[in-house]
Amino acid sequence: MSNDEPIYNIGSVARMTDIPAATLRIWERRYNFPETERTEGKHRLYSEKEIQRLRWVKARLDEGMQVRQAIRALRAVEAGEGLAAIKPASPAPVERRTDSSAGEQIVNVHIDALRKKLLDALVAHETGKADQVFNEAFALYTPENLIVDLIGPTLRDIGVGWQKGEIDIATEHLASHYLRHHLLAWMRTGPPTYAVAPIVLACAPGEWHEGSLLMFGALMRRRRWPIAYLGQSIPLPEVAKFVRETKPPAVVWTAVTEEPALALAEWPTWLPEAAQTGEPIVGYGGPVFNERPELRAKVPGLFLGSTLQEGVETLERILLNKGPRL
Repeated sequence: MSNDEPIYNIGSVARMTDIPAATLRIWERRYNFPETERTEGKHRLYSEKEIQRLRWVKARLDEGMQVRQAIRALRAVEAGEGLAAIKPASPAPVERRTDSSAGEQIVNVHIDALRKKLLDALVAHETGKADQVFNEAFALYTPENLIVDLIGPTLRDIGVGWQKGEIDIATEHLASHYLRHHLLAWMRTGPPTYAVAPIVLACAPGEWHEGSLLMFGALMRRRRWPIAYLGQSIPLPEVAKFVRETKPPAVVWTAVTEEPALALAEWPTWLPEAAQTGEPIVGYGGPVFNERPELRAKVPGLFLGSTLQEGVETLERILLNKGPRL
């Protein structure tokens, strides 16, 4: 059988490459990639060669490339331009720019439209439609874009809707868990990680809001840092025990409200060695520290910053400067 013989249907290819079928259709329409044949019934068929090409592009996406760049790089390699054309860049910080260029406005408008479609689907309990939105978004944007510009604002809108009584608690839980699933998946998969112990992430004692911590963990994982995610409302003694067993390079807590934030003031009681030596790094952040800046003086350790991106940048910079060469 020839390597070029089209024999695989789109469902098989989606399973073999871990690329959703909807994404494959969008790529073919937008980038004329991959190359397919059609059956008499107009169904797509893929060859073994196209599966290999798809896996190559998927690997570049996992390393931080955008879709258009990865496909361009693949074609450059196939045209004989050499390996320099495909060297993946480290994932860059993703922030929504506010310049007035027409191209940037189009990108912002498009992701705003995707966010509205996602919110509407989740509020209507239509997770199948939410999957379609994610498939479309993943075909066009990196996971970093989706975390910062799609998931984060959608989580916020869901929380505001619940606070105003416009979204009931069951719907809020459905939507939050749906988005949580994507963030946890990105914390488990991605570019190859550095050969260091995982960074420990935990919500402060009594803190049940974990959205910002999940996003922080997913963004750090995209930058190749392994993550040990402990989740909601973890008692300080339990975190300390875990830290002694795993010896992480850093521990990060988040707090959304005042009482959990104040509870973090006691962490040196349970991790005195970290308080004395600075190892591991102990950092914290969360909305309450922006709303009540005076709380920062009450919590020992490193305040990571007032935004998610600032926190990621701060922690990575310190880790790279403090730790062994990676």
